[in-house]
Amino acid sequence: MLKTPIARGVALATLGATLAIPTMAQAAFIEDTKAGLELRNFYFNRDFRQEGGANGQSKQEEWGQGFLLRVESGYTEGTVGFGVDALGLQGVKLYSSEDTAGSGLMPSSFGNEAPGDWSSLGLTGKAKVSETVLKVGTLQFKNPAIGTSDSRLLPQTMQGAQIISKEIKGLTLDAGYANRINHRDSTNNQVMALNTGGSRLITIDGGSANNQSDDFRFLGGSYQVTKDLTATYYYSNLEDLYKQHSYNLVHVLPIADGQSLKTDLRYARSKDDGSTNVDNKAFGAMVTYSLSGHSFGLGYQKMSGDTGFAYISGSTDPYLVNYVQIGDFANAEEKSWQARYDFNFASIGIPGLTFMTRYITGDGFDRNIGTSSAPNFVSGGKEWERDMDIGYTFQEGALKNLNVKWRNATARNNYGNDIDENRLIVSYTIPLM
Repeated sequence: MLKTPIARGVALATLGATLAIPTMAQAAFIEDTKAGLELRNFYFNRDFRQEGGANGQSKQEEWGQGFLLRVESGYTEGTVGFGVDALGLQGVKLYSSEDTAGSGLMPSSFGNEAPGDWSSLGLTGKAKVSETVLKVGTLQFKNPAIGTSDSRLLPQTMQGAQIISKEIKGLTLDAGYANRINHRDSTNNQVMALNTGGSRLITIDGGSANNQSDDFRFLGGSYQVTKDLTATYYYSNLEDLYKQHSYNLVHVLPIADGQSLKTDLRYARSKDDGSTNVDNKAFGAMVTYSLSGHSFGLGYQKMSGDTGFAYISGSTDPYLVNYVQIGDFANAEEKSWQARYDFNFASIGIPGLTFMTRYITGDGFDRNIGTSSAPNFVSGGKEWERDMDIGYTFQEGALKNLNVKWRNATARNNYGNDIDENRLIVSYTIPLM
């Protein structure tokens, strides 16, 4: 299994970086190195329930095996410590056809069956001074400004740089830059684009040919105001397309033993950056009451302004409370509500077993009853989605740490695709170092 080309490439790249570091400084570099191989088996089935399907396609159905080799070195000794990380990704097609392709699981599209296998290798150089770390190379971001997706067979990555500093207790400062993105169903780094889908009413000067940028940057951080309250702010800019200010307050109120009330407030202001009409205010709130293994959540999200929410296309994760399995409920002027329930069976003596279900409904936006090339927007847009997740991680025996998850979703609307969806994911990580 470790003899795959991508595994050999990661191993050789990491070894080369190790040999390039003076021997006297290698002790911590090697001693603190961590490596693991994740085996991820992913089956995806999306059934289009509306008449005629999605542009003639009745369903998307694909099945693949992924190998994710992650190597994270320690740092060399000295005032400035240096290290290198490596990410080797390989996918193997188990099933795909030209009639069912395009699930986002692998490099494929309707009418174009996926290749038998595909792979990529990402290297990241890093340097550390005190509690400040700089990384340059292949990166995965996760903050209110940008979230690279990991909801398919292989994760989405970006090329760029990031610096995170925790020199002041309770304060985390974060700045980053990216010029290329490698989508989760691709092996190629490419320029970025703005998500204009759905009823966002976003237009671009010069049309879709100008929907591209090789410059995304962000600056922000979070501060733990008290042990129960955290405040976060980020500024981000996709050059020529949009700029955004994002705010987040999270408060956890302990009520009694095993009880708490969590409040998550989010607000983002998005505007154009010269070549678009982006104008959006996004407010979101999620309140969750937890009692023993039970969690009950209520969410509200409101879009206002001339357009819907702006974020990088290609299935990056927008920082919205109602961004769920299929939809993001972020059309222009859309209001949406969410009810959610989680249960951790460890509270009744079954550790490793979890359950989640939620229902989201949105309305108040204009819907397109025309085509993408000849749109015709009318009022009365509405949509809803119901999700359910069941997961189990084996706690002992030969299958210890094997994780099995079933994700089910149903989505309906009066402007686009009606979807029934099932995902079955089996994953297991083998520690190598």
